[in-house]
Amino acid sequence: MPKSEKIEAAFFDVDNTIIRGSSIFLFGKAAFKRKFFSRRDFWNFAWHQARFIARGETAKTLSDVKDRPLGLVAGHKVEELSSLTEIVYDDYITTKLWPETVRLAQEHMKAGREVWLITATPIEIAEIMARKLGLTGGLGTLVDRKDGVLTGKLVGSALHGKAKYKAMKKLAKDRNISLKRSYAYSDSHNDLPMLTHVGHPVAVNPDKILKTHAEAAGWKILDFKKRELRANR
Repeated sequence: MPKSEKIEAAFFDVDNTIIRGSSIFLFGKAAFKRKFFSRRDFWNFAWHQARFIARGETAKTLSDVKDRPLGLVAGHKVEELSSLTEIVYDDYITTKLWPETVRLAQEHMKAGREVWLITATPIEIAEIMARKLGLTGGLGTLVDRKDGVLTGKLVGSALHGKAKYKAMKKLAKDRNISLKRSYAYSDSHNDLPMLTHVGHPVAVNPDKILKTHAEAAGWKILDFKKRELRANR
């Protein structure tokens, strides 16, 4: 495709945007049931999940909710992670999906745009969510592995804040996407680098800082309620 024929895309954050709460917590919940780690660690995740939902994403909650479960899967085989992500989606994520956000993502697909999930959660979860929802693809944090075994460490940094924007920018260059004509959706002010570099930014269930920014900038704001999850149950 010639460079002049740029395409449009829509980029979606995952946690509190596509789903209610933290996807890595749901991963931790499934991993605990399969004895990846202890009950004490699981209840620690539960506490941080409650804070994440109540307060939104901060640098500390991001670290608490996302990094610890990755460290605790160290020593498990890559195949175990792959099979676990299928279970996480089918048994846990499906009941947490925001119906309206999913509908918007699928409408972008029908309109001929590429739709990408970009999240700090492991890429395996981003990819399976994109596949199950019929979207173009997913970008996420890479978990290190050696000889087919997970080390629990990250490859590079988590796709968060400026790192998420850089990943979006690189994807746009590789796939000849016009960011000026594209859309981005997120709940967190940490995603302002991503939101401010597209032509159509949308705040979904925004935290206080993002809501203030969105209102001042005249961005569209979507605010979904817990009861809307009942449509999926």
